[in-house]
Amino acid sequence: MSDYLVIYEQTGTGYSAYAPDLPGCITTGNTIAETRANMEEAIAGHLAVMREFGDPIPQPSAVAERLPISA
Repeated sequence: MSDYLVIYEQTGTGYSAYAPDLPGCITTGNTIAETRANMEEAIAGHLAVMREFGDPIPQPSAVAERLPISA
């Protein structure tokens, strides 16, 4: 089991999410919870298709950090 970084962004209609280590693996949802559930499904499907086509599965490498900025 691998832990892939997922980035969530608020949109005008809800949320979107993507996994930087899995190009093209994106989803949306009305809430963060819905988007998270959709992303779990999207990652599982993305990895299944990669395996089906014999593509190498990338190891998680992306990291994120919040930096407090006082301006």
